[in-house]
Amino acid sequence: MDRKNSILPKEYRLYMNGEWVDTKERIPVYHKYSGELIASIAKAEKHHVEDAVTFAQKTFRESTLTPYERYEILLRAAVIAERKREDLEISLIREVGKTVKDAKVELDRVIQTLRLSAEEAKRISGEVIPLHATPGSENRIGFAIRVPKGVLGAITPFNYPLLLSTHKVGPAIAAGNTVVLKPATSTPIASFQLVEIIEEAGLPKGHIQIVTGHGGEVGDWLLDDPRIAMYTFTGSAEVGTYIKQRSGLRPVALELGNNSPNIVHDDADLDRAAQIIASRSFHNAGQACIAVQRILVHKAVLEAFTEKYVTCVKQLVVGDPENPVTDVGPMISEKEAVRAEQWVREAVQQGATLVCGGKRQGAIMYPTVLTHTTAEMKVNCLEVFAPVVTITPYASIEEAFSIANESTYGLQAGIFTNDLTTAMKAARTLEYGGVIVNDVSTYRNDIMPYGGVKNSGLGKEGPRYAMEEMTDLRMVVLNL
Repeated sequence: MDRKNSILPKEYRLYMNGEWVDTKERIPVYHKYSGELIASIAKAEKHHVEDAVTFAQKTFRESTLTPYERYEILLRAAVIAERKREDLEISLIREVGKTVKDAKVELDRVIQTLRLSAEEAKRISGEVIPLHATPGSENRIGFAIRVPKGVLGAITPFNYPLLLSTHKVGPAIAAGNTVVLKPATSTPIASFQLVEIIEEAGLPKGHIQIVTGHGGEVGDWLLDDPRIAMYTFTGSAEVGTYIKQRSGLRPVALELGNNSPNIVHDDADLDRAAQIIASRSFHNAGQACIAVQRILVHKAVLEAFTEKYVTCVKQLVVGDPENPVTDVGPMISEKEAVRAEQWVREAVQQGATLVCGGKRQGAIMYPTVLTHTTAEMKVNCLEVFAPVVTITPYASIEEAFSIANESTYGLQAGIFTNDLTTAMKAARTLEYGGVIVNDVSTYRNDIMPYGGVKNSGLGKEGPRYAMEEMTDLRMVVLNL
């Protein structure tokens, strides 16, 4: 394919109250592998953000969409996304640097999340409270209903721009809220495409607005607006902490970082564990909050597992993400690849052994495996967010749990074992929002509650659970 002749840069404007609004300044968006210009987006000014919130608030107060109508709109959106999936996939490959394989998985999950959100729109319910069973309230009937919060401010990251926008917009619309969406500046196209899909599906104007620009400006303007009832954010722990501090008493849902441990116990199927972990360690170039980062291996099987694992890693294909056979493509920028390379070099200087990888070519960081690392090294104690993993031995399962929990993060962990008692002990002991048995930490089904503890965030995603975050429980008492 002649890429130069196949890419015609597109222009995207802000989307507010059903209209596309242009701005004075624009921001370029580049192909993450070739560096070509693929789009330019509008750069919002403060008054644009204020207008977006105004439209969202007015629409929320006047909306007459029923739960069934919201169901129909989101279900149609899933059908439209399926019809457009080829264009959406190539857009993700170019905008994010995803491989063909990773882009297909993201589209599968987007479609599923829209369907799940649609179904949950019909299932919003409350509960009956037995007031009559308490002295003095014999003639009272009590029940609680769930009501939408209002205007939601949704801020999404670069690594899964279409999926994570869907995980915020889908449940928000299903629950009856309106949304002001602010995507990552480096990967905004997916959010525009999602808005186009939902608009085509029949969502009336004003229910969703999209404002683009640098987070330090647009994000702060959103945080400063008291009319936004709730913020939902996916990104770093540092920015998540900032949002929580700035949001005051307004609720926030924060899905933040991790340095996921994956335990390989001495009773595990080593061939299976090595193959699964290797195939999933470096998807999306390691840029996932639940990416495999720390592999903890029982000393009795350390040598055998490491040999099998590294053999699998060396078979991964690195390069052009538009080539269907590629397993690992570029990181989001050369700057981030340089940072990862520096962390690896620093670890080696501090005594770590570079088993494979460590090579960088532009924005591509080759799959890297380190051994003999220590807990204080950045590649262990921080979130590397790159195709870099460490292998650490342990002597007992208790020591493995201790090493795994020796982290300020707590999103998801994986463990490979054939012993049910060990698996259940892991479920109770590991300080993580999710414990995945006989699979890696990267496993996520969009129907499940997803969210972490400690510095990995607050609240849960997954349409049903996100909708609980995005609604208030209102008590109603009837005195008969």
